Amino acid sequence: MPINITMPALSPTMEEGNLAKWLVKEGDKVAPGDVIAEIETDKATMEVEAVDEGIVAKLVVAAGTDAVKVNALIAILAAEGEDVAEAAKGGNAAPAPSQAKAEAPKEEKTEAAPVKAEQAAAPSAPAPVAKSGERVFASPLARRLAKEAGLDLTAVSGSGPHGRIVKTDVEKAAASGGAKAAPAAAASAGAPAPALAKGPSEEAVLKLFEPGSYELVPHDGMRKVIAKRLVESKQTVPHFYVSVDCELDTLLALRAQLNAAAPEKDGKPAYKLSVNDMVIKALALSLRDVPDANVSWTESNMVKHKHSDVGVAVSIPGGLITPIIRKAEEKSLSTISNEMKDYGKRAKERKLKPEEYQGGTTAVSNMGMMGVKSFSAVINPPHATILAVGAGEQRAVVKNGEIKIANVMTVTLSTDHRCVDGALGAELIGAFKRYIENPMGMLV
Repeated sequence: MPINITMPALSPTMEEGNLAKWLVKEGDKVAPGDVIAEIETDKATMEVEAVDEGIVAKLVVAAGTDAVKVNALIAILAAEGEDVAEAAKGGNAAPAPSQAKAEAPKEEKTEAAPVKAEQAAAPSAPAPVAKSGERVFASPLARRLAKEAGLDLTAVSGSGPHGRIVKTDVEKAAASGGAKAAPAAAASAGAPAPALAKGPSEEAVLKLFEPGSYELVPHDGMRKVIAKRLVESKQTVPHFYVSVDCELDTLLALRAQLNAAAPEKDGKPAYKLSVNDMVIKALALSLRDVPDANVSWTESNMVKHKHSDVGVAVSIPGGLITPIIRKAEEKSLSTISNEMKDYGKRAKERKLKPEEYQGGTTAVSNMGMMGVKSFSAVINPPHATILAVGAGEQRAVVKNGEIKIANVMTVTLSTDHRCVDGALGAELIGAFKRYIENPMGMLV
């Protein structure tokens, strides 16, 4: 029978993506592992691999089509020995989104997951829903196999990115005899997501301005996602803020010594530390020292993280992305520095892999290099904290009853007050201040 290839889900809440390019044409023979298409998210272009062998009978969605719904049919393969013309008649394709009337952007997180073959070749199917009302995230192939085996996906543990259920998880569940089939009604029942507030309509805004005094610039995918995420964060996360001033003179002196001592590698210093590298390390160690603040909030449990995975906001054309330094509390300053340089370069080229910017337990947003003295950053759920870093500048400070000049940096910690209250936030930012003002502690 014909093999349907559907638009893969690149993140747990993704609803649509752009089909940038087909790398095959109708009549081509493909084998498992062959790259057949490129899918664009707001921050990366992912390759789709074939999972089955066959002949491309029909390309349902044209290259360059925007806003293709997840699980929408995008192509049909004819299986071995099957008539290609007959196979091309199978499947039900949704109308091309580019031909539909423009509508409000659908929710899509900034995160994405690798596009594997098992996500690519499978018929459309509704996502299962757990008893808690939360969506169970599984690849289309895993859903198909579970249906054929009579398994309840809500009882299967996922081993893919962010708990995604993949083919091997279904096979293990089937072999063990667990995950009995659930009633169809239970699989489709789910609590509706709370509606997010919308801004004024375009018509209402344009009435305020003289015709011809403006131009309309369409939102790109990244800007839509950023807008959605910010509204979601401000509507659902009770933000609380604590600020401290940190003296930088000792840190700047240590940084200069460490950079001067950097060994040569290929005619260049093996590393060059920045203040931001040391901020990342200090925050990671602070979360290690104050583990109750290294958490994420859920309605049923507090998620306590075992490591400090620090996301770092990097500005790119049209928005920003937050590559993550994994287990930053365990890494040397030179390792953190070199990782950030690599991430920053590839972020601007939009070549980061999804696992390099997915997740994280906290984040740093540094606007000091832009001359900003202080600001408050918006938390990126499921993080419970984000540190806003201002510029280091010379200020008058009082020491032992005398006015001295010191380099001072203001930092503001935003916390999710549901899990990191004022006292705990103060403890965390106090630990950070100690590491910044006594930076030798980051080396031992």
